[in-house]
Amino acid sequence: MCGVIAMLLASQDTHAAAELAEGLQLLQHRGQDACGIVTCGARGRFFQCKSNGMVRDVLDEKSLGQLIGSMGVGHARYPTAGSSAHSEAQPFYVNSPYGIVLAHNGNLTNTPHLHYYLDHYAHRHINTSSDSELLLNLLADALQKTGKFRIDADDIFRAVREIMQASSGAYACTMMIAGYGIIGFRDPNGIRPLGWCRRKSEEIEGGWDYLMASESVVCDALGFTDWKDVAPGETVIITRTGISIQQCVPPRTFAPDIFEYVYFARPDSVLDGISVYRSRMAMGDALAENARKVLADLGLVVDVVIPVPDTSRVAALQVAQVLGVPYREGFVKNRYVGRTFIMPGQEVRRKNVRRKLNAMALEFSGKIVLLVDDSIVRGTTSKEIIQMARDAGAKKVIMASCAPPIRFPNVYGIDMPSRHELVAHERTEAEISSEIGADLVIFQTLPDLIKSCSQFNPSLTEFDCSVFTGKYVTGGVDEDYLAGLETMRSDNAKRKLKASATGPHGLPLVNGVGNLPGESGNGSKASEVTVGASMPMNGADEDDVSQVVGLNNARGGNSSDHPDLTVGLSNLGV
Repeated sequence: MCGVIAMLLASQDTHAAAELAEGLQLLQHRGQDACGIVTCGARGRFFQCKSNGMVRDVLDEKSLGQLIGSMGVGHARYPTAGSSAHSEAQPFYVNSPYGIVLAHNGNLTNTPHLHYYLDHYAHRHINTSSDSELLLNLLADALQKTGKFRIDADDIFRAVREIMQASSGAYACTMMIAGYGIIGFRDPNGIRPLGWCRRKSEEIEGGWDYLMASESVVCDALGFTDWKDVAPGETVIITRTGISIQQCVPPRTFAPDIFEYVYFARPDSVLDGISVYRSRMAMGDALAENARKVLADLGLVVDVVIPVPDTSRVAALQVAQVLGVPYREGFVKNRYVGRTFIMPGQEVRRKNVRRKLNAMALEFSGKIVLLVDDSIVRGTTSKEIIQMARDAGAKKVIMASCAPPIRFPNVYGIDMPSRHELVAHERTEAEISSEIGADLVIFQTLPDLIKSCSQFNPSLTEFDCSVFTGKYVTGGVDEDYLAGLETMRSDNAKRKLKASATGPHGLPLVNGVGNLPGESGNGSKASEVTVGASMPMNGADEDDVSQVVGLNNARGGNSSDHPDLTVGLSNLGV
C-alpha cells in the first residue's frame, strides 16, 4: 500500500515541491518505508529527491529548496512487491521517450508475463524487482511506438489503454511527462483509490492549480476543492491548456478494496463517495449488535470498552454506546512509533508493540475488558496487547474485530503475503482466541462489513473482500500463483533476501559476489569500480555517488553543486 500525489500549478514561477511534501505527509500513514518527489522545471528538466525514510526526514528544507518546477509527482512507499532497497524508492523515471516519471500504488499479478514481453520484444532493461518499474516501461514502450517528436492526449490515452489491456492487478498511478503535464489512471476494477481536484490560482488570474492524490484529505488540507474520484479504467490528463478525460477500457466489476475503509485510509477521507469515518461508525454499530448476542449467550457482562489505538477508536466508541458500557482510553500511544502493521518483518512489529503502547492499570484492574481493534491479521499485535491487558490486571480479555477473520493473502498491494502467517488461516474462532491469548474473540460478519460501507454509496454493490473469501476480483490468481507469492514475500523470505544482499562478512555483494575487503570477485585486488548493475541506478543510493552511472544521486554531495551542472536525473538531498 502506498500514497501517490501529483500537482500542476498555473504559475510557472511557483515551485510545487513544498506542497507536494506536505501532501505526502498527509499520506504518510499509507507508507513509511520510503518516499520521494520528482519535479519538472524549465525546459522540461527533472529534479529528484527520494530515499528510504519518513517524509519529514527525506524531504527536508534544503532538499525541497532544490526541487525546482511548478509541477511534480510524489510517492510514499510501503513495500509489497520488490524489496525495501533504496533503489526501489519512487517515483521511477525513464528518459526515453519524452521523459516520464511514474508513482504507483497497488500490485500487479501478471509480472512474469510483462517482464518477458519487455525483455524479449520491447528490449527494455528492468533494473529492480518492483512491478512499478514494469508499469513505467510498459507505458514508455507504448509511447515509443507513436514515433512522434511530440505527443498529444490521444497518444497518451492509447498508451494507457495498452497498459490496461496487458496488465492484471491493482494500480492507481500518477504520472508526469516532461514539459507536458500530469496524468492519473486507475485499474478497471478501481481496487486502489485515486482522485483529483482544483483550486483558483493566487498568481494567475483565471488560472487553476490541479492536484491528484490517493485520498481526499490532501485536497481538503491544501485548500483544493471539487474532489472527483478517478473512475475505474479512466485516465485524466491535466496540462496548462486544459483537462482531457477518457474511459480507456470498459469498467469491469467496480470493487474497491474494503480494507481501505477498515484500516488504511484516514478517517477524514472520502473514497469513492464513502466517508471513511462514517463507515467505521457503522462497523462499530454492527459489531456491537453481534457482540451483544454472543455475550448474552455466554452470560458475560463487559465492564469497559477499550480501543486499540488509533484506527479502531471510531468503531469502539460506537460499540460502547450501543452496549451501554463505559468507553475508556486504556492504552496510551507513543506517537513517534510508526504503524506496526506496515512495518517490515514480524520481529520488528512484535518489538514495537510495547514501545508503541502502554496500558494504564487503572482502566484494566479487576475488569472484564472488551478490546476493539480494526482487524486481526498476523495476531502478533493482538497477542502482545492482550498480554499487556492481563499484566495490567484485567480479569477477562475479550477481543472484538471490526473485520471478519483474515484467512487469505492480499495480492493487490497490502502486505498479507503468506497464508501461514495469518492467525485465522485454517483456524476456528476458538483456536484463534487460544492462539492470541484472549478469553473470547468476536468477529464482524462479512455481510455487516459490506453493508457498513455500501450504505453510504448505494451504487457501490461490490468490494474486493479477497482476504476474507479467497475470491480475487481480477481473476488469474490460482494456487500456483499464491504459492509463488508466499515464497517471495513471506517474512522469512524477506529476511533471506536481506541476508543475500551481503556476503558472509556482511559486505555488499558486487554483481552477486561477496568480496573480502580489498579484493575483487576473482580474488585480485579491487582497484576500480565494477562496471554493471552492481549499484542501484533508479533510486537514492548509495554513499559514493561518483560510482553511479546515468542517474546522479547527489544525497550527501557537495551543497555547492548546482543540479543544472549534472547530467541525467539529479537526486537532491542532504
